[in-house]
Amino acid sequence: MGSAFLCASLGIVPTVRHADYIGAWLAVLREDSRAIFRAARAASLAADWLLEKHRAARQGVGGEGAPDPAIAATSMDGRAA
Repeated sequence: MGSAFLCASLGIVPTVRHADYIGAWLAVLREDSRAIFRAARAASLAADWLLEKHRAARQGVGGEGAPDPAIAATSMDGRAA
């Protein structure tokens, strides 16, 4: 899920689909229907953290490079950054 959030934020079109991965999620959801919400929250927090590191790296120590406005505009949960 985290990779999907990051791809969407960075404009990357994913090309890999793993049926086994989806099958594993189906097994988890059969045991705990709320697991997907906890996983989505954790993935969102991780993606936000990585995107912040990405923004900081783009700005560089000497102010090199401008932050990407598309990434800076919102966080993964839709709130304004």
